[in-house]
Amino acid sequence: MITIVKATTKGQITLPAKWRRSFETDRFVVKQSSQKLEIVPLDIDKLEAAKEYTVFDAIRDNQGKGLKAKDLSKILAKTLK
Repeated sequence: MITIVKATTKGQITLPAKWRRSFETDRFVVKQSSQKLEIVPLDIDKLEAAKEYTVFDAIRDNQGKGLKAKDLSKILAKTLK
């Protein structure tokens, strides 16, 4: 199925509810490769099996600045909910 979605003024897009309900997660990974974006459901169980994944990237998520441990703890707590 192909659907055209429009980005908001803040650059956000909405995934149609029918698509979101097709997966047992409310988290998705967006990958950019050349001129396309790939959106795939985030499977925490598979990530835990891999033992490693990026939750916080200072360059991407904090304009290249460092992060205090207590702030990272808050981010991790939100991610694991």
